[in-house]
Amino acid sequence: MTIPGLMQRTPLTLRAIFDRMRDVHADGEVVSPEGRTTYGALSDDVLRLVTVLRDLGVQSGDRVATFAFNSARHFALYHAVPLIGAVLHTVNVRLYDEQIAYVINHAEDKVVFVDAEMCGILADVAPRLGSVTDYVVMGDADAQGLAPAHDYDSLVAAAAPAPLDSLPVIDENAACGLCYTSGTTGMPKGVLSSHRGMWLHSMATALAGTLALTEADRVFPIVPMFHAFGWGLPYAAPLVGAELIFHGSDSSAPNIGRIIDDEHVTVTAGVPTIWKDLLPLVQRKDVDASSLRGIYVGGSALPRPLIDAYDRSGIDIVQLWGMTETGPLACISLPRRAHRGLDRDGLIDQREKTGTIFPGLEARIVAPDGSVCPRDGTTVGELECRGPWIASAYYNDPDSGEKFHDGWLRTGDMAFMEPGGTFRIVDRAKDLVKSGGEWISSVELEGALLGHPLIGDAAVVGIKSRKWDERPVAVVVASGGETPTLDSVRDYLTPLVAKWWLPDELVVVDAIPKTSVGKIDKKAIRATLSDMELP
Repeated sequence: MTIPGLMQRTPLTLRAIFDRMRDVHADGEVVSPEGRTTYGALSDDVLRLVTVLRDLGVQSGDRVATFAFNSARHFALYHAVPLIGAVLHTVNVRLYDEQIAYVINHAEDKVVFVDAEMCGILADVAPRLGSVTDYVVMGDADAQGLAPAHDYDSLVAAAAPAPLDSLPVIDENAACGLCYTSGTTGMPKGVLSSHRGMWLHSMATALAGTLALTEADRVFPIVPMFHAFGWGLPYAAPLVGAELIFHGSDSSAPNIGRIIDDEHVTVTAGVPTIWKDLLPLVQRKDVDASSLRGIYVGGSALPRPLIDAYDRSGIDIVQLWGMTETGPLACISLPRRAHRGLDRDGLIDQREKTGTIFPGLEARIVAPDGSVCPRDGTTVGELECRGPWIASAYYNDPDSGEKFHDGWLRTGDMAFMEPGGTFRIVDRAKDLVKSGGEWISSVELEGALLGHPLIGDAAVVGIKSRKWDERPVAVVVASGGETPTLDSVRDYLTPLVAKWWLPDELVVVDAIPKTSVGKIDKKAIRATLSDMELP
């Protein structure tokens, strides 16, 4: 028989992060396109926003949408909406019009906060939005047909801060945020986060064994706040008092480099394409990036040539893994002990691997027959995860059962796991190339291709083969002033991969198509190459 512990049962809610930001870290700086402010001043804005939301008729459980880039205004909404028990829905501004209308209608959003520069896009779909009662425009521009529309700054300036004792006591299991997947297959799916899940995710993200965030850090999340909750950094940073820098809509390499240089950024995070674009500026010393202690990369695999290039510049670049369904961060590829026990003699660089699951979560590799694969570093199966910030179902989707079973999330990623728990994703299940009964990892082949001196970007897809079922085709963007040939690419890859992995065709393009969150859009590539058939 168990006996209960004699500990207090304080709810784990985002109110705790807001209170700490307001009371303990009030002098922490926040820099954004609107200017410079502090956590203390923004806390006042958050309480004024609570009044604004209530005046607009928002009640507990209502969904409030944002259609916006990274900014202090957006950050204030991250905190104000959950404080009244409502649900923050961060709409991906890069979705297609049909998808934008779908997710807003599916979520039944009541109010939409929209960046001024995005009003035109939202106005095109507004006639199809049945649940929206009000639009609030953030920034100086015309609402372009959105009605009824209000000015964010005017509303906040006129509102009295809501008294702290007027904020409701919220159940830690109540929903706080809604984020939809990128919709690469079918319509996007809604992932509904809880206060408890997001609070625990924030604690785990700040741990010394993960991103090691402290009050001494200046955190620059380049990952959009409309994608997977900005990887949770808008909550993890104020929890520990790390200062925040936002870049608005300009994610060009010169702007990113300028901000890192000017603001003495210590921690930053974004997809690999950001860091590939920034690298020449760092190498030429056009950007002083010496303040950086860590670049954290997610969204797609971190290629070895990029790791080595930043190492030569004295900058540590580390791979993260997660997905919208994992709430969002779930894994990090920090170095591991070379030997266990008393005779350890250093650390093993494992940054090419996906890494080790965050504390608080579990991961396993499952074979097609449902059995759990051994942790032998070779047996490949589907990666599954579970834990307090992992989704258990999709929002308002009765047909999502196949993705979730027995308390585990099926990620759709094929991976193997080593004895110490480190795993490596070899590919998405749908992107593996099946050639003659054997699997070829498009991810690993892409990583090898990126080391070729004449290739600036690369994607690999399987194309139908009359003899082998499928064969790999490399789609590349040329760099260095010359166009690579199939023979030169195969010669380069020969010592790096198995002979039967070598691509049968090479297609040179101006740009690799990407999804709304910066991942390679292999669906679009396959559609372009649909008429191709190999021997």
